[in-house]
Amino acid sequence: MSRETTVRLLFVDNGQYHHEDISIPTDALGRHERLVDCLREEPDVLKRVFLDMARLCSAHVVDAGVGKA
Repeated sequence: MSRETTVRLLFVDNGQYHHEDISIPTDALGRHERLVDCLREEPDVLKRVFLDMARLCSAHVVDAGVGKA
């Protein structure tokens, strides 16, 4: 069973804010000191999602280490 962590991303686009929730491997978080580094550099995360870092305002962990079958 792999562990997944839900991360909420807040973006701004033309003055409008919206959020997206993504799932990333929990062990990927442990390989980086900061969440933003994990999102920008982790190969397992980059395979799953493209992030427009210029529009990203914040990112935070919503649910850590939820098991998925």
